[in-house]
Amino acid sequence: MIVCHRINWTKCLSHKIWPAIKEGWQDDGKGRNVNFFWGLAGNNIMAIRTCIETGQPWYMVDTGYLSKQITRYPEPVINDLDRTYFRICKGSIHTNKGMVLDGARLQKLESQGIDVEFKGWDTSDNKRGHIIVAPSSQTVTYHINGMSQDEWVEKVTNEIKKYTDREIVFRNKPRPGNEWWGTELKDDLKGAHCLVTNMSLSAIEAVLHQTPIITEGRNVASPIAGQDISKIEKPLRPGRKTVTEWLRFVANNQFTLEEIRNGTAFDILQQQS
Repeated sequence: MIVCHRINWTKCLSHKIWPAIKEGWQDDGKGRNVNFFWGLAGNNIMAIRTCIETGQPWYMVDTGYLSKQITRYPEPVINDLDRTYFRICKGSIHTNKGMVLDGARLQKLESQGIDVEFKGWDTSDNKRGHIIVAPSSQTVTYHINGMSQDEWVEKVTNEIKKYTDREIVFRNKPRPGNEWWGTELKDDLKGAHCLVTNMSLSAIEAVLHQTPIITEGRNVASPIAGQDISKIEKPLRPGRKTVTEWLRFVANNQFTLEEIRNGTAFDILQQQS
């Protein structure tokens, strides 16, 4: 049976996505519940733990990796149904394992005007480029790293300082009223040496703006990221072929509402299993 875990907030985008999931998904044929969660809000963390303990399959659904952005505040709005994608991750917050498949979906994103082009790495001789520390939300950081966002930032910042004296720029997710509201990450990425995050999708934007990254091993960008802060002066810069294959992989793990509804998402993700 398909079980879509409900978020009580009536404006949550999951209320638009769950009907599409129920229409386009199939159960696993083993008599088990197949569980879907939107983020980690509400009782989702406890329910996910129950799934893991009882061996029930579960998927995380959230905003897409390479997509037209939704309006987030004061309430979420899908502005373009054809160009807004949602990630569906089996047994994890992010997808970072699976088959590359062909490049058709990546080409489609490009034809839709979505920035998916790897432009190479910025190899200019910038000896003093800064380092951006961009954590995930408080909830995700505690779920993944077992500590508060502040504790994670302090730990990572202290670790970075062991290996470099570069300027460290802290950047949080823009929210109404905070100092990053109305600003864009791409501006902070200008001249940056590296971006460090745990699970934030800022890693993807950094790569598309020619900046190498260090991430948590479960981040979707981990296949092209470093994980060792001691190497921060010489961060990993994979070749064009590797990054392009990763982008193709990412494109095959996100879907429009219509693709979820008509079974395309289900069919493609079965190939990833």
